Amino acid sequence: MTSTDLSAAQARRIALAAQGFADRRPTGGVDRRHLRRVFDRVNVIQVDSVNVLVRSQELPLFARLGPHPRTMLADAIDDGELWEYWAHVAAIVPSAQHRLFRWKMGRDEEWKQITRRAREKPRLVEEVRQRIRDSGPITAGDLEQRVGTKGSWWSWDDGKVVLEHLFQRGEVVAVRRRRDFARLYDLPERILPASVLDAPTPTEAEARKELLAIAARSMGVATLVDMADYHRQWRPHSRQPLVAELVEDGVLQPVTVEGWGKPAYLHRDAKVPRTVDGRALLSPFDSLVWHRARNERLFDFHYRIEIYTPVPKRIYGYFVLPYLLGDRLVGRVDLKADRAAGVLRVQGAYLEPGVDAAAAAGPLVEELRLMAGWLELDTVASTDRGELAEALRRAGVISVEPDCSSKPARIQSRTS
Repeated sequence: MTSTDLSAAQARRIALAAQGFADRRPTGGVDRRHLRRVFDRVNVIQVDSVNVLVRSQELPLFARLGPHPRTMLADAIDDGELWEYWAHVAAIVPSAQHRLFRWKMGRDEEWKQITRRAREKPRLVEEVRQRIRDSGPITAGDLEQRVGTKGSWWSWDDGKVVLEHLFQRGEVVAVRRRRDFARLYDLPERILPASVLDAPTPTEAEARKELLAIAARSMGVATLVDMADYHRQWRPHSRQPLVAELVEDGVLQPVTVEGWGKPAYLHRDAKVPRTVDGRALLSPFDSLVWHRARNERLFDFHYRIEIYTPVPKRIYGYFVLPYLLGDRLVGRVDLKADRAAGVLRVQGAYLEPGVDAAAAAGPLVEELRLMAGWLELDTVASTDRGELAEALRRAGVISVEPDCSSKPARIQSRTS
């Protein structure tokens, strides 16, 4: 099959369409059918516990659907339609794909330290298994084993280690307790449909190949490394023979993309829209932007999350969302939900080089107001931090407040 040339703009629009941003948001009620359509596009939604704005896994739905019932994702998990596993990192995928991750469940090298620690406590492992079988779902807090203070958030005690060991091996599954986001571990047959658990298990090669095809469809056009990263298939270059099979099967077509420098592949279902009229604030963990090198190839957008960066070294802020407008990432917005005051706080709003502030600010105000209503916040307020602050005031943000934080003025360097 001959290679096809794609311009950088075509590749960008293909990627956006594959992720659902060429679709119009629903104008009426949003229900489970819309949720399924999002998962048909993205396949994977990453889970993260940061809640300064909203749990990150809720944001990909808002970006594509707009306001929707905030219980919709959790309801689908509780119904067994969706399932959490190490599908990217901790992530939510359709439960029907349980069969595609069983090869991971039999491999201990993914979590060597946890496996080693669990093997040192065989009696505790069996006691935990028995307790779940006899007494039902439990949290890690129900098995508190630690003596003394916790050293860090990765300093798991023995009970947590055992539960995560059983979770990784597929012996238990987990749903999130709604009031505090804690994992509730239970037997798979109590959570997942029998049709999911009884589905035939493919070979490891078959499962990996299908995951690569799913990743390619969700990205539209991608390199080998892009495809492998989507479901975290380590050592990506060892997957080249599977990609060659997908080319031979007609699922993928080799292409060259302007400026990419590496071979790429176009999925047979990919659409090449002439325009994309997107508007969204994207979670830092959204599948459109979670691969930082791909961001730079597609959007010329350098992004690093700064949650774990000391305050004096932050360039943009704590929880900064890339701002999609049309088919470009035109800025970034540091947001916080001040629930006590009923305010969606814009703690910084920044433009990418060459973007017109007035053109970017109006749609951003509309998106912020939409998000505030969805989060049941009364108003939107912005500090004067960032190039977009004045334009936001002119476009109708309720108030602009002085930036009284201890953060330094943003430096111009974009290296992290």
